[in-house]
Formats: sequence, structure tokens, C-alpha cells
Amino acid sequence: MLLAFSVQAKDKKPKKTKVKGKLIVTSPAFKNNDFIPGKFTCAGLGVSPPIEWKGAPKGTKSFALICEDPDAPWGTFIHWVIFNIPADSRKLKEAIVQADTLNSGAVQGINSNNKTGYFGPCPPGTSTHRYYFKMYALDTMLPLSSRVTDRDVRKAMKGHVLAEGSLMGLYKKRQ
Repeated sequence: MLLAFSVQAKDKKPKKTKVKGKLIVTSPAFKNNDFIPGKFTCAGLGVSPPIEWKGAPKGTKSFALICEDPDAPWGTFIHWVIFNIPADSRKLKEAIVQADTLNSGAVQGINSNNKTGYFGPCPPGTSTHRYYFKMYALDTMLPLSSRVTDRDVRKAMKGHVLAEGSLMGLYKKRQ
């Protein structure tokens, strides 16, 4: 008679830290809940919009930003992943170059088109889509390199988010 025993090790989960604060995320290019100007979409140059934030709590070591469209017909479409933004930064300028690592040390991941950097709104059809620019203040630099996805960044951020906030813009293709 053969007996088999199975022992499952408990996964070590990262400590959960309670989000302590709220970041205020804005853009000089558009207001929250307003339409994103064409220049930042596929109808224009498709460059990244300027993003600004305030309210970072003490202990912030870096910031991360993920821009997503939850209205895409096949599931959430990721338009931008950028992390390890220096703690003393309070804005991302317009038209960030599509490079893995920026001069500031910030790192860009890949969007849902499998490209590095920002991909402007370009939804199929004619319905209005929402684009959330979600900013996170972190108590660490993320130990990730380029070519990572939003999932990789979210996983690495677990237990390290001190504050968060978002800016929502709208876009609808013209016929």
C-alpha cells in the first residue's frame, strides 16, 4: 500500500499597508471628466498629455502611473505604464519620449499594443470611452526593469502604496 502526503506551503504575502492619502491628479490640457484634446489621441499626434499631482505623503520614494481604458470591448486596454518616477517630481511633461528609461530614471512599461510608452486613445467604433490616469505614491522604488506590464507593476506595488489618485478623461472618435 502506497500512502502519499501533500504539504502545501503557505504563500508569503506582502504586508498590506493601508493607503494613507489621496493624490490630486490634474492636467493643464484637460479637466477631470472632460474630453481629452485630439493632439493626445490617434486623431492627432498621439503624444502623452502633461500630468501633474500633489498631496504626496511623507515617506514617498517614487511614483507610478497607469493609464487605462476600461471601456475597450475586449477588456481593459492599458495605454501607459510608467514607474520609478522620482519622489521629488510633481509632473510629467507633455510628449514623453517612448523610451524604456527616461533621463529622470523613470521606467516605462509596455502598453496593450506591446509597445513601450504612451499610446493615445483610439477606440474602435463611435462610443465614448473613459481613460483613467491613475497615479500612485510608493514607499519604495520598484525592482523592475523595462518591458513590464501593468500587472507586473501592480504586483510589485502591493503593500507599498502610500497614496493614490486619478484623473479621468474622455474620448470619442469622430465619424
